Amino acid sequence: MDINVLIQRELRKAPHVLAACCDSDGTDLTILTTAPRGFKSGDRATWFVLFHAVTGTGYYLSPVGLEVLVEHRDLHISRWSLRQVFYNGRYFASTQELEDAFLTNSLEVVRVEKPRADMVLGSMRPRRPPGSPGPLQYEPQGPRYSVRDNCVTYQGWSITFGMDPNSGPRLFDIRYRGERIVYELSLQEALALYGSNCPGGMSTRYLDGSFGIGRFAYELVRGLDCPYTATYVDQHYLSESETPKTNQNSLCIFEHDTALPLRRHFSDSHSSYYGGLRKNTLVIRTVSTLINYDYIWDFMFHSSGAVEVRVHATGYISSAFFHGQGTKYGNRVGPHTLGTMHLHHIHYKVDLDVDGQLNSLETQNTAYELVKDPWSMENTIERLYLRRERLEREDEAAFPLNTPMPRYLSFASAKPNKWGHSRSYRIQINSFAGEHLPVSSSMERSISWGRYQLAVTRRKEEEPTSTSIYNQNDPWTPTVAFADFIDNETITNEDLVAWISVGFLHIPHAEDVPNTVTVGNGVGFFLRPYNYFDEDPSVDSPDSVYFSSEQDAGACGVNPLACLSPNAACAPHLPPFRYGGFVNLSLAPPPDGL
Repeated sequence: MDINVLIQRELRKAPHVLAACCDSDGTDLTILTTAPRGFKSGDRATWFVLFHAVTGTGYYLSPVGLEVLVEHRDLHISRWSLRQVFYNGRYFASTQELEDAFLTNSLEVVRVEKPRADMVLGSMRPRRPPGSPGPLQYEPQGPRYSVRDNCVTYQGWSITFGMDPNSGPRLFDIRYRGERIVYELSLQEALALYGSNCPGGMSTRYLDGSFGIGRFAYELVRGLDCPYTATYVDQHYLSESETPKTNQNSLCIFEHDTALPLRRHFSDSHSSYYGGLRKNTLVIRTVSTLINYDYIWDFMFHSSGAVEVRVHATGYISSAFFHGQGTKYGNRVGPHTLGTMHLHHIHYKVDLDVDGQLNSLETQNTAYELVKDPWSMENTIERLYLRRERLEREDEAAFPLNTPMPRYLSFASAKPNKWGHSRSYRIQINSFAGEHLPVSSSMERSISWGRYQLAVTRRKEEEPTSTSIYNQNDPWTPTVAFADFIDNETITNEDLVAWISVGFLHIPHAEDVPNTVTVGNGVGFFLRPYNYFDEDPSVDSPDSVYFSSEQDAGACGVNPLACLSPNAACAPHLPPFRYGGFVNLSLAPPPDGL
């Protein structure tokens, strides 16, 4: 007997309720798990939320108002039991008690009709026939990057990529112009923390690493998830089996024209000229589907020597049955559907090696000083200046969420550049994270990495990750508690690691149906050279453009943009569209059970 069989057995004890509320006998309902599973170590009690099982679309928007609490602590499945039932704002000891309340007319029933296939909330089926094709990105003379095994090279960049079945994408030995910039850049965890007036929603804190961020990175759709002509790479993993499994074409690599200048200037004074450089980037991308949500993980490499890390959230919102004061916890998005508010928190490990392993942490902020005007001593002026500081210990370098951070924060080498400044890489975070779980919570230590938008610690072999796959099922006695990493050790001229949290608050609204869009739902960070070079390294890019008023800008020998017409005269040869992602489903069932 598994969880589904147990729940189906219990639902049969309330046939009149199911017929009245849900137009169902229970067999056409599906369940969604929640987590964590209780209130203290040793607990194994899980709320399961019931939905109409809708084929071909996300059932997550079709709650029926019924949730059940299953006790599954016993090692003998036969002794698992249904401990509590929730329906339309009320709690019952069993489905029989729920049925009795209905038969005695003491239960308020809200009828939720079985969704019709042509009117189901959240359908992604096209409503209009296809139109003319949109713009197509391709390489006229083939890719300008090279992929060999799990290493990609591109215009001075060299990156080794991989996928952890639990924590997801990770990169190693990131080099630019032959010098290592980053030893490890890896996703650590993705947390989704919900609020609701239903038990399943209010108790949900998904730690997606425990489900498998890498395991559930399925095949990418050519031409939509990634450019049609991108390079697609299989990912292999070993998890819950003695046999390796493969998610084919689940990672893509491509060069992206952002249609934005990396830099440019048009001179209309002293002399007339134009100089500029297109902003082309190398992108390594994968997409994880964690139950209802789809996370798009991007790692981008710029010709300026900068690394950009970005995540977008899309997919279906998770919902609850709308009742009572539901709008205190979200917005109504359907006849009986509440889009429940939630926080997304994403954690990364960034092991920077800036001009060697030994670095220090330097900050710069601005301030004003009131001084007498040097050329008019009877007047004063508020002069802006830099306040430079070197942070000496880990406690100083742990910046709590939603508190001011230094405007510039850099990993600095002891070696100077040509101009006498420490060769450095700056960390620049772009995040709108909501409130962290209160430290007083019994499970907060399991996600204590979320206390900080940034924390810098000394690198230790015994601190390889900020969390554990076991933290989900026992968050009250966590296997790994990140807060313990910060123990005020010195961080001057040491091998350092930056732990970065990004995230945002999502209050679902009508426009999240059928799906959450990526627009405005992306966060991340940059690693930017700061006095690392003697000048912008993109000056050596072969894509640079320069012409003056005395030159013929239409001549191919003067301006490479004038060469595009003959170089791109032929349509690209596109491989036939194929997709085998549904085959992969047989290799790794979706995480909708325990």
